[in-house]
Amino acid sequence: QVQLLESGGGTVQAGGSLTLTCVGSGGTFSDYAMAWFRQPPGRDRVFVVGINWSGTSRSYADDSNKGRLTISRDNTKKAMYLQMNNLKPEDTATYYCAAINAGRRTYVPHTIYDYWGQGTQVTVSS
Repeated sequence: QVQLLESGGGTVQAGGSLTLTCVGSGGTFSDYAMAWFRQPPGRDRVFVVGINWSGTSRSYADDSNKGRLTISRDNTKKAMYLQMNNLKPEDTATYYCAAINAGRRTYVPHTIYDYWGQGTQVTVSS
């Protein structure tokens, strides 16, 4: 059983930056591909970006975010990160990390994931 715990959320002004961290425990972190999802208030949970088990491959829901959002992982620390720059009010959401068996070839839909964190709130004010 894998447990995931996110941290790093908060309230920032538009144009600011945040780094989210997801730490895993209770399993072999490198057995899993990882992803970040977000859920804006009153809306569905959506895929943001995923990273494969080794950190060598990334997949973005929207390629236009590649310059603002950077996903990375450190398997020795059992951690995954999401560096978010130039934040916009539309980035406001609860952000979740999720783990999926490394053998999977897709990051969507959210129902295929094995484990989820509890979420961390990101609020961007204009």
